[in-house]
Amino acid sequence: MPLDWSNIDSVFLDLDGTLLDLHFDNHFWLEHVPIRYAEKHQLGQDEARQILNGKYSAVANSLNWYCIDYWSRELELDITQLKHEIADKISVRPSVENFLQYLHMHGKRVVLVTNAHSASLAIKMNKTGLDRHFDHIITSHELRHAKEHANFWPALQSVEPFDVKRTLFIDDNFQVLDAARNYGIKNLLAIRKPDSRGADKQHHSYILLDTFEQIMT
Repeated sequence: MPLDWSNIDSVFLDLDGTLLDLHFDNHFWLEHVPIRYAEKHQLGQDEARQILNGKYSAVANSLNWYCIDYWSRELELDITQLKHEIADKISVRPSVENFLQYLHMHGKRVVLVTNAHSASLAIKMNKTGLDRHFDHIITSHELRHAKEHANFWPALQSVEPFDVKRTLFIDDNFQVLDAARNYGIKNLLAIRKPDSRGADKQHHSYILLDTFEQIMT
């Protein structure tokens, strides 16, 4: 797809499902945590999953949903340690490193804008080494609002000034993209297959990328 890079100064990138395969997170919350929760609380697998699904739904799209400290307290589990247990499943999506290098070669400001908690972010950066590619790394926990929420974007503007008309933002979460669009960000792209083992996503208005090579022109 054509993208006029001459009209873009800043590139904001999501982490999970955009730069990293979302399979790690989906496996962690839907498979690994239920097993450990059932063991901890002496429950059957089905009962554990039912309880967890209720807890997940109660805080979906809020800052707590992304907060390791919250889940460690709520589930009485060491979530950071559980993530370390399956860290081998963390993987970078195709063409990501080439794309990040491409952005720097073309003089763009490259900013990671993620809902990931700092502890989770540290595990993923230690595993992948992607942090070396960013001019600035910003987590929603620093700004006290999840990216889905309108208040996140002016808070982001205060720590990372940007021109909404000359910024490209790529995320796999449609609600996040909606919030960015409502704030005025002009250039928005989504990811077709955030989880390499999951289904393709569809959207009526956002262009979905299969690979970053599509916009490396």
